[in-house]
Amino acid sequence: MSELSDTLQPDLESVRQARALAGRASLGQNALAELKQDQIDTIVEAMARAATKNAKTLATLAQNETGYGIVEDKTQKNLFASEKVFNFIRPLKTVGVISKSTEKRFIEIAEPFGVVAAVIPSTNPTSTTIYKTLIALKARCSIVISPHPTAIQSIVRTAEIMAEAALSAGAPSGAINWMTTVTIEGTQALMQHRNISVILATGGMGLVRAAYSAGKPAYGVGPGNAPAYIESSADVEKAVKDIITGKTFDNGVLCSSENSVVVDKDISERVIQIFKKNNAYFLSPEECEALSRILITAQRLPNPELVGRSAGFIADSAGISVPPETRVLVAPLDGVGRDFPLSIEKLCPVLSFFVVQDWQEGCERCKEILKYGGMGHTMSIHSKNEDIILEFGLKKPASRIVVNTPTTHGSIGLTTGLPPAMTLGCGGFGGNITSDNITPLHLLNIKRLAYEIETVPESSKPQLLTEANPMPVLISPPNRPVESTISSALLSQRADDFLKSRISSKGDHESKQEESAPSTLNNRLDEDAKIKTPVEFVCEDDVRKAITRHEKILIDKKTIITPAARDLASDNKIFTESELNL
Repeated sequence: MSELSDTLQPDLESVRQARALAGRASLGQNALAELKQDQIDTIVEAMARAATKNAKTLATLAQNETGYGIVEDKTQKNLFASEKVFNFIRPLKTVGVISKSTEKRFIEIAEPFGVVAAVIPSTNPTSTTIYKTLIALKARCSIVISPHPTAIQSIVRTAEIMAEAALSAGAPSGAINWMTTVTIEGTQALMQHRNISVILATGGMGLVRAAYSAGKPAYGVGPGNAPAYIESSADVEKAVKDIITGKTFDNGVLCSSENSVVVDKDISERVIQIFKKNNAYFLSPEECEALSRILITAQRLPNPELVGRSAGFIADSAGISVPPETRVLVAPLDGVGRDFPLSIEKLCPVLSFFVVQDWQEGCERCKEILKYGGMGHTMSIHSKNEDIILEFGLKKPASRIVVNTPTTHGSIGLTTGLPPAMTLGCGGFGGNITSDNITPLHLLNIKRLAYEIETVPESSKPQLLTEANPMPVLISPPNRPVESTISSALLSQRADDFLKSRISSKGDHESKQEESAPSTLNNRLDEDAKIKTPVEFVCEDDVRKAITRHEKILIDKKTIITPAARDLASDNKIFTESELNL
């Protein structure tokens, strides 16, 4: 009994804390919503300055606590949030009247969404805390932070620094809050609390699904698995350097970092040589197999022990000998899916490598990679051919297709004109509510005063009945010939005959149904599955539709299944396997 009590204690404390902080944040929200634009801007600026001042200290704390990434790169991410994001949001109007249109005669008025539940990942703990706190208070939204359990110290310290600066600049008590005892139950209690108005969730697919099922508006972000395509016309030297820069930045822990390279065959040998010149190590088939065994779990997820580690550390862990200067490991693959474990998102300096005949085949290969765990997120194309670049923009299921730049830096708006952000929506492709880079504008309710600019056409107005406009006289239809009457006896006989025919027909029909119907729903589903051919690709949306329709999905070893789809299907026993066992 004592052991059970000890097990439940953290969950109970986490839930209690979540409820208390949601209540505190609600009181802070009431006061925050009354502040003027200049007061909000003063508070946000004070927080940004405090974060900039402590950028390296917080980066060091994060790296020491989690073991992920590189201190210098984490410092750059902190500065990206405290400077680049801040400079972008500083001029935004988020209080009262934010825009007017004289021509269309409408006025837009901003209101805060309300209390934000912010779930922070372990991969980017301090930079994400800085970013989410800045955009929340810029929108006059109080915030409750739920840290990842493995990064509590660094996240809490970041929140404390932001809160101290905000309070000194005039923010109300309760504007910034954070949990210190964190469990799954506590985080769920926070997201579902009645005082929470919107959720900002960054993490794995399980967390994102929990956020979207909490009954609140939510901005959730799933896995990336970004492909980088090098087309024949590309500046190959720059393309390779960009890809290595993006993949090795903070040891690849950003979800938008490159995970695969797709290259045209006619330039593939040159690309390989340039990769090697930039300290990339190409794995043999045997080394790929050894790496797969330790890097990818049975659930087709990256091993947490190797996430954010250096290429040398990962190689040593797999028993692979590489030169000490190795920056990235490259795994040549022939396909995408369960038979090719290294084709998923890896969150470390490991790249899968594919050679294609031309840009059309490259286009299809990039689609396969995105479908295998990165739908709607990010990819890059390196090319000088504007027609091909546009084709990729038109046909790829990615919300950010960055051109001739690292996916890591381009997606977050560091090297491109995209809004700078640490939360990147995946749109309908990835089951998200938006495909935008999330800014304070996503935390605002916009009200609109709309004045009449056109009068209702006269002909559309209802006509009043007056002596001058009386009710129209209905014209009787022309007379129709009347059938001759029939005797009551004949009428009764016809009715009896009709009823007998209906009863007989109904009985035959029901008898046939009983003979042909399978005995159970499962028998029906099994029979249906036998006559189908295995599908080539299954995403989470396909599984949801199958559940709704009470159908099964026939798969074989060639079927590409996203990790989220496999989890959902396993819970509901949706998959039927062909004679080849998966």
